[in-house]
Amino acid sequence: MLKEERQRAILKEVERHNRILLTHIAEKLDVSIDTARRDVKELDADHKLKKVHGGAVSLGFTSLPNNTTNIYARQEKVLIAEKAVKLIKKDSVIFIDGGTTCLELVKLIPPALTLSIFTFSLPVAWQLLEYPNVKVIFIGGEISRESQISVGSYTVHQLAQVRFDYSFIGTGYVDSLHGLTDFDWEIVQIKKAVINASKKTVLLCISEKLNSQHQYKTCDINAINTMITELEPNNNLLNPYRNQEIYLL
Repeated sequence: MLKEERQRAILKEVERHNRILLTHIAEKLDVSIDTARRDVKELDADHKLKKVHGGAVSLGFTSLPNNTTNIYARQEKVLIAEKAVKLIKKDSVIFIDGGTTCLELVKLIPPALTLSIFTFSLPVAWQLLEYPNVKVIFIGGEISRESQISVGSYTVHQLAQVRFDYSFIGTGYVDSLHGLTDFDWEIVQIKKAVINASKKTVLLCISEKLNSQHQYKTCDINAINTMITELEPNNNLLNPYRNQEIYLL
């Protein structure tokens, strides 16, 4: 595979999953770790992604809320957000995850709606401050430089003290048999804590992430109450999820 082809494939993977590991790149493209590292370094120098320890993150994933120029599949994410916002009711206590799809959801919240919203995402919290009728509760802890969210045992402990009416979460990987997975152990632990703290959990996921899996398991697919993609609920791509005790929207 030519270097240009490799780098296009790397960009597609990092945009689809937000964050990827060098080991994942090397395995998927059948190249050495050193080759993957050089490609990521060049893409970082060209301002096409951000190189981090052991991997890379998309530029859109690390952007401030008002920067929409680098958001991958933004049209699809807006469609997901338009469906999700209809689930938010007045005076609810909800949780909103980090990530670009969740940011699109925040932007669509009706300004007059009174809500209590918890988040551990700095960009989400920053965007929510624009809403005078929303009480914003930031769940603290160690801040991950890559994902701009709180992580660690302190974050997990705080989540155990709350009960959300709804949580709106994202994921790096989702599969009908293997559920929600990720390569980051810390991210998995806080996602588990969010799901445990929620009466109902809503997964916001572009269809490109369907039928993918990684190393660490967050939950079975039926631990999610509702899965929202940009697709129509009767789309054949969603057939594997139709008999999984999960509502498709």
